Amino acid sequence: MKWILSAALCALYAAAAAVDEPTKQLARDIFQQLIEINTTDSVGNTTTAAEAMRKRLLDAGMPASDVVVMGPNDRKGNMVAHLRGTGAGKPILIIAHLDVVEAKRSDWTTDPFKFIEKDGFFYGRGTQDMKESDAIAVTTFIRFLKEGYKPNRDLILALTADEEGGTSNGVNWLLKHHRELLDAEYALNPDAGGVTTEKGKPVDVEVEATEKLYADFQLTATNPGGHSSLPTADNAIYEIADALGRLEKTPFPFELNNVTRAWFTQVAGSESPQVGADIRAMLQDPPDAAAIARLSKNPRFNSTFRTTCVATRLSGGHADNALPQTAQALVNCRILPGHSAEEVRQELIKVFADPKITLRYKDTLTAEYLDKAPDTKAFLPPPLRPDVMNSLRAIASKMWPGAPVIPEMETGASDSIYTIAAGLPSYGINGIAIDSDDVRAHGKDERLRVDSYYNGVDFYYRFLKAITSSASY
Repeated sequence: MKWILSAALCALYAAAAAVDEPTKQLARDIFQQLIEINTTDSVGNTTTAAEAMRKRLLDAGMPASDVVVMGPNDRKGNMVAHLRGTGAGKPILIIAHLDVVEAKRSDWTTDPFKFIEKDGFFYGRGTQDMKESDAIAVTTFIRFLKEGYKPNRDLILALTADEEGGTSNGVNWLLKHHRELLDAEYALNPDAGGVTTEKGKPVDVEVEATEKLYADFQLTATNPGGHSSLPTADNAIYEIADALGRLEKTPFPFELNNVTRAWFTQVAGSESPQVGADIRAMLQDPPDAAAIARLSKNPRFNSTFRTTCVATRLSGGHADNALPQTAQALVNCRILPGHSAEEVRQELIKVFADPKITLRYKDTLTAEYLDKAPDTKAFLPPPLRPDVMNSLRAIASKMWPGAPVIPEMETGASDSIYTIAAGLPSYGINGIAIDSDDVRAHGKDERLRVDSYYNGVDFYYRFLKAITSSASY
């Protein structure tokens, strides 16, 4: 049988082939090691993963004084490694979290904490978010150490805890207690950005320019309860269900900012004729309401032009044969820049329109429930550095010819919130290619294409060399 590969796939495979076999094996071994260390908040341990990566760097020749593991307790360790440069420029900080979202074996077709390769994919919790980038960063540092490469500035790698939950966020803890270890001119965060593909064909290369604000809210309804044989309309579970039903039918207003408007302008040309036409109609002044309604059916588009709030957890009742006395729901919100968590809390109170329901904000660092949320708004995007963007464009043009480099707003949230607050401009950049309809981060059967991973290994090596030397890669 004769196989014919598309030009796009040929380009991907050619780029992946640029990584030699020993490097591939090293990158695969590190990736597998990280996936098979459980780093969930409930039963996992980021210290184990941090110590494993420290040993990798020590074995590659990094001085013990340049790689440390520390944290607030035995389970929430963070690794910080300094790759020493010439000192011609201030250091660059790379942040990447080691923890992963909870995963139940019963939900998956494979064991989420076993690294499995099948059908051209690597499976396991963290293959997309974000142990692939942890492994790539460590692999790149090891390659530099073995080569004796001397960057024009120090490179600092911080592999951290509790980005995905928990109360011991590693970036926040390090900045508060060991700020000197993370002293840098700017930060790179491979937890954002990346290469968007459609059936393997590169569409664009994205760099995070801004991101949404994360907020959790707890809804609580209470009732006297009673015998289940005498049901009444006063049912705590019904009240919560009614409130969530109103939330589902009441989307937040449509809104664009300078980053999202530019992103939609770029992607319009790569979409189908109908979707492209809808995007252009949406970008008009005034925007076309019918076009917005159609585009809202696409989760990525909808999350890009709206604040979104969705129920993620439910609980209620105390006995099988009794009316529930208490019911609760957790609503997770991703808030557009320019708006605060308290502003959204007030909007949710209006949407629920039920005085019997209390709505409290969950503090992300202490896990306490508060009657008022912070008034802090998402940070404005930092100026895009020409040296970073020029290096990115140069490498992208070689690895993904024809795919434009586009600044974007991350619809989720990341640890960049802490580095930006500390005065470090932060940019979300990585070379991982994922099909737009195969985003499985936080979901069942999380996976990453094998060739995409090795392509990402190649990209990060080239990119870090490009921004720390005068050579072209």
